[in-house]
Amino acid sequence: MLSTQGSMPTSGARGCVDQRLRRSARPATTHPQPQPPATKDHPLHAAIVGGGPGGLYTAALLKRLAPAREITVYERNAPDDTFGFGVVLSDETLGGIEHADPVVYEALKAHFVRWDDIDIVHRGTRHTSGGHRFAALGRRRLLEILHTRCRDLGVELRFGTEAPPPDRLAQTYDLVVAADGVHSTTREAHREVFRPHVTGHRCRYIWLAADFAFDAFRFEVAETEHGVMQLHGYPYAPDASTVIVEMREEVWRAAGFDELDEPESTARCAKIFADALGGRPLRSNKSAWTTFRTVVNEHWSHGNVVLLGDAAHTAHFSIGSGTKLAVEDALALAACLEEQPTLQAALSAYEAERRPVVASTQRAAKASLEWFEDLDRYLGQPPRQFAFNLLTRSRRVTHENLRLRDADFTGAVEREFGCPPGTPPMFTPFRLRDLTLRNRVVVSPMDMYSATDGVPGDFHLVHLGARALGGAALVMTEMVCVSAEGRITPGCAGLYTGPQGAAWRRITDFVHAEAPGTAIGVQLGHSGRKGSTRLMWEGMDEPLPEGNWPLVAPSPLPYRPDSQTPRELSRTQLADVREQFTAAAVRAAEAGFDLLELHCAHGYLLSGFLSPLTNHRTDAYGGSPQNRLRFPLEVFDAVREVWPDDRPMTVRVSATDWAEGGTSADEAVAIARAFAAHGADAIDVSTGQVVAGERPEFGRSYQTPYADRIRHEAGVPVIAVGAISSWDDVNSLILAGRTDLCALARPHLYDPHWTLHAAAEQGYDGPGAVWPTPYRAGSRPPRTGRTDAPKPRLTLHGRSQDV
Repeated sequence: MLSTQGSMPTSGARGCVDQRLRRSARPATTHPQPQPPATKDHPLHAAIVGGGPGGLYTAALLKRLAPAREITVYERNAPDDTFGFGVVLSDETLGGIEHADPVVYEALKAHFVRWDDIDIVHRGTRHTSGGHRFAALGRRRLLEILHTRCRDLGVELRFGTEAPPPDRLAQTYDLVVAADGVHSTTREAHREVFRPHVTGHRCRYIWLAADFAFDAFRFEVAETEHGVMQLHGYPYAPDASTVIVEMREEVWRAAGFDELDEPESTARCAKIFADALGGRPLRSNKSAWTTFRTVVNEHWSHGNVVLLGDAAHTAHFSIGSGTKLAVEDALALAACLEEQPTLQAALSAYEAERRPVVASTQRAAKASLEWFEDLDRYLGQPPRQFAFNLLTRSRRVTHENLRLRDADFTGAVEREFGCPPGTPPMFTPFRLRDLTLRNRVVVSPMDMYSATDGVPGDFHLVHLGARALGGAALVMTEMVCVSAEGRITPGCAGLYTGPQGAAWRRITDFVHAEAPGTAIGVQLGHSGRKGSTRLMWEGMDEPLPEGNWPLVAPSPLPYRPDSQTPRELSRTQLADVREQFTAAAVRAAEAGFDLLELHCAHGYLLSGFLSPLTNHRTDAYGGSPQNRLRFPLEVFDAVREVWPDDRPMTVRVSATDWAEGGTSADEAVAIARAFAAHGADAIDVSTGQVVAGERPEFGRSYQTPYADRIRHEAGVPVIAVGAISSWDDVNSLILAGRTDLCALARPHLYDPHWTLHAAAEQGYDGPGAVWPTPYRAGSRPPRTGRTDAPKPRLTLHGRSQDV
């Protein structure tokens, strides 16, 4: 199945693979080419375990590339046994098939059903987005085409035959391709080598079919007395459609599906989605309710055995990548076997080529499946925003991509959101208390480690001033420490002395005078157990070789084995720290900052109280989540009391510790809700950096789902941060309602005028992106070369030309 990912590329190298195969391929009808000797380094005898699309296409490619090869496919089921109904393939995958094997491509092409639209039906309202370009055919027809191609090429197909044990296969054949699916017996036989990680998920789903063709890819939501259910449907023949019904496990049980047999479940689903089906029945094909399992393997090959398709990796059906990934695996494996001098080199090259593509797809699939798992979170969104949110859920389809596919749909979403004509979502204003931000871009706090005795100098004036001139609505300082003992490094800035306050006043005065309309915010924090370390570029988190100062923390736990062990804060010391925060807040107000952020993230002092991994106290400040919140809330209340009432105050949190036993997603929502109840105007949602042994799941916009959840469940504005790098990402996140503001760090190091350049690249010139008067001449991208060369106007036919 494929949803909105239809024509999105997954690898720039894919076309190269296709061309490699096209150059290498030899028609089976030509005279046999000289073949290398039959060794495992040049496999002439190959066994394919599993007769699904991936295994069959691998067999066909290997045989076509070297007709002398002996290829055997083992499939335990009969030729016409298959699960599911339809298969959707992207233009990219079809292009690969066309280059590698035109015969297969032409056979597929003859049976494709094509369409462009996606329908989203929510609370009786249907919204349609066009321009998506889908192609589908029946899974059984796909298998028939591949069966025929394999037989024509001379591949031996053994149906109804269990493959011999993996060890025997490895001894008998030069190459063994394990394409035996998510429950791969080959993989399990060498589990200690492949090291699979299998993750279950929270929804049940069932594959069904309807005997009519939907006229679009259809998503429909049913809000039942038992909970939310959803239908995914698409045509795969002129008279047939695949229908997948999905719901959370607890909804499935509450609705009684756990007690129904296959015909009863099928009839019940048809009744629930009668409107979508026009009252028509559904049919099944050995259909059973199941939960999706994400498969990840640490290694893809063992000796002469290699994993392919679902045996190696799975990606949730909602982005439709199962067959696509398997076919692309086959293309890459075949090409690598042709190019590399040895089998081991080929298998290593195959894994190196495919692993990053698969990892990217699995990240997108995870985002998509989690969106559907939490579908009820978004039901209250305005109808068009809900549709846009669904279409962009995997973060592969974006605002700009949708605008190019269907400008009318995207324009309607923008109007419903409140975008003035010609205004991208990122350039709409946002208000926090009496502070109105002219756009949704924040320069994220970035530690510069360039202060002297805590005093910000010329570097900070230029650094923050340049970014204030660059168009962002809000420029944040680095973490400004509330005491000398609360510094991370000797180069950290502070607000614990008068000269420091005066130095900050110089910077805020510049921003307000030279970048009118730009707000500047201060982030206050205390290093806790992560202090007294070297400057970042000298060794991040490494203890100072000399001149260390004593550290304090909720509990006497060092950050790293070589870190200093902090002292556990006493009640008296807690009061002292609280006073340090309030004194710094008073200085911040006097220095002219427009917004104050309390740093309760990244394992620093206040974050150390929140995480169960770093707070082992047994008094009123440790133990339960409520107790762990106590001191951070006391500090917040004390700061809020002295911070001017008209100026907003935000809190940065780590929504997960990326470590077992750390802060859970539910606890993160509770933490955000507590700060909001105490007067926080927004929550700045980061993750991790709490414990040294964390295992973060990096990826594009990887922290945004945490901000999204807090925004919807805690009901508080949020700032999303983390690997948001393009203006397209910002527009997508804002318009989908996943965040209110986007904080970007490294992009602003790369380009201090990132926001103004984003406006120029989108052709926007309005109040949300005001160029400083001296810079107005640069408000359009400069030309980089001649683009107006004369076009040919005359073509001569049949005339001799003088030379």
